[in-house]
Amino acid sequence: MEDNIEIEISETNRGNEQIIINKKHKFNFSFQRKDKSKIYRCTEYKTLNKCKSLIILNDKKEVLEYESLHNHLEKEINVSISVAKHKIKEEFKKNSIPMDIKPKHIFNAVSQEMGFICPEYSTIRSQIIRNINKQFPPNIKSFDDIPIESEYYKTKRNENFMIFKNTYLIIFQSPFQAYLFSNYHKNIFAFGTFYAAPKFSYQLFITRTYVGEFNMSNTLITTINFHCDFEQGISNDAKKVFPNINIKYCVWHYKRSLEKQKNILCYHEVKNNNDYNNFLQFLEYFNKNYLLKYNVNNWNYFENIEHLTDNASESYNSYLNNIFPNKPLFYKLIYILKEEENLSYNDYQRRTKGN
Repeated sequence: MEDNIEIEISETNRGNEQIIINKKHKFNFSFQRKDKSKIYRCTEYKTLNKCKSLIILNDKKEVLEYESLHNHLEKEINVSISVAKHKIKEEFKKNSIPMDIKPKHIFNAVSQEMGFICPEYSTIRSQIIRNINKQFPPNIKSFDDIPIESEYYKTKRNENFMIFKNTYLIIFQSPFQAYLFSNYHKNIFAFGTFYAAPKFSYQLFITRTYVGEFNMSNTLITTINFHCDFEQGISNDAKKVFPNINIKYCVWHYKRSLEKQKNILCYHEVKNNNDYNNFLQFLEYFNKNYLLKYNVNNWNYFENIEHLTDNASESYNSYLNNIFPNKPLFYKLIYILKEEENLSYNDYQRRTKGN
């Protein structure tokens, strides 16, 4: 038997015990003997190599026998992948909140511990994500599967976060957020994102309010400005619920749409200054889509330039797309929304106290 045998405990992708010898060979569990010692065979045993190497360990993981009969090349890289995945998985188990797991950070720590022979993150990323997802509650695959009650429907302050659900809509709002909308509703911003919506859903729709001044609870606000992009479905529904609301479309979207049509219709007029037919078509487009289709007051900001665009919403949309994975799991979505709610709550508390 070889001297100085270095043993590491790992596991297969299916969670079965695996032994690593000298960072070069992998052995899978074969069977247990009556004396409770365990026999492990080289992973090349069931391949064309039919490697006959084996190792026998007692119940204290001490080596009783090691037959090194390897008839194949050493697989240090393959072994390092198994070791890295196992170490990362063990770190995951130490975290009581799976949504808080930062896989890349854990990988960096494990790679430093392993040293030079360590796989690249990209080679084991998919397996890492699968291990994280296994620690989540059962994934929601359809809208009908969404439960009415769940421990995840509570904020960090143990308040109700899910306030409404029907066959096609679910609404999350904390008491703190309801307070903000009750006291700071002069300007409300709304936007939808497809990127951060779970696979079974159509869109994640977010409304935000602008807190410009504090201590406004005794201030009567008679006009509510509802800011959104040029989607009549959003503005029409807002009008149905709040008939007296003042719709304000985003000038940035307005400007971008006009520039796009101008470039399409007037592309050739730069070469021929006497040809204004295309420009007349552009004016017809403007008349049809912005003078007739939309109320001019909804996109005309004359004498009211405080919020020309919904950039506050667009920047937040971009921010969400950075912190959300594409088409996140339902409970991952809720977790991140609650984290954002808690950040807003803490920020508001600091600002009201002058910190």
